[in-house]
Amino acid sequence: MKIEEKFKELKSRGEGAYMPHIYYGDPSPEFSRREVETLAENGADFIEFGIPFSDSIADGKTFQEACQRALKNGVTPEDCIRGIGKLRQNGLSIPVIVTSYYNILYAYGVEDFLERLNEAGAQGIIVPDIPLEEVSSLAKKGRKKDLSIILQATPNTSENRLRKIINTTSGFLYIVNFEGVTGTRRSIPNSTIDMINKVKNLSPMPLMAGFGVSTKNHAKSLVSAGVDGVITGSALRKIYGKDLNNPKEKMSDIAEFARQIKKGCEEGYEKRTL
Repeated sequence: MKIEEKFKELKSRGEGAYMPHIYYGDPSPEFSRREVETLAENGADFIEFGIPFSDSIADGKTFQEACQRALKNGVTPEDCIRGIGKLRQNGLSIPVIVTSYYNILYAYGVEDFLERLNEAGAQGIIVPDIPLEEVSSLAKKGRKKDLSIILQATPNTSENRLRKIINTTSGFLYIVNFEGVTGTRRSIPNSTIDMINKVKNLSPMPLMAGFGVSTKNHAKSLVSAGVDGVITGSALRKIYGKDLNNPKEKMSDIAEFARQIKKGCEEGYEKRTL
């Protein structure tokens, strides 16, 4: 299913979207695949599928540790691509958005990498460290491979720069909920609300908010404020990180977490449309 089709489906049902982020291979590829399937079975509408990288500068400590564990296990970008393919073979139907730092694309060969993602069954890619000034070439190549190139904007993004981002991104715009790196927070700042309103005045493009989302109330607040969905990451890592020797024992907790976040997305949408 294409990204745009999923948003239309959710809008028709009156629901906000939920996209959990996983780093493939942490603590093992087998666990990651089961985690993705569990998330999809319990409310996830998209999957953000992270490719582990040694210098994940946009990530906080929790994600960096996840990357290091996966890399220590020998997980490669090719393993990740095959992992997406296995998930599709096992029946995963929701859109998959890959996150990868640009060094991986460059080393692999950008067009070859995008083509492999498309063949495996991905619908989009987020490259957090590519400068906006250099992203037009990537966006053009993404269109050729039927992949959305999804960009991020922060509360500090100027209106002029924001207009450029909106004109380049496809699928949806990723709103960075907090300045800095990923990690759980306690509340939603006013700067995020202001950012949502600014983007809404400029474009009808779907908005997804991430960084710091870790509770049902976070999801409810953001969706009621106008975003079309939320993204979680570090909070999931903390759940199974409590027992890395036997992480599958935490799968029921992961399922419950997903259900609660999705419920927040649903309740937030109901509040927004009253």
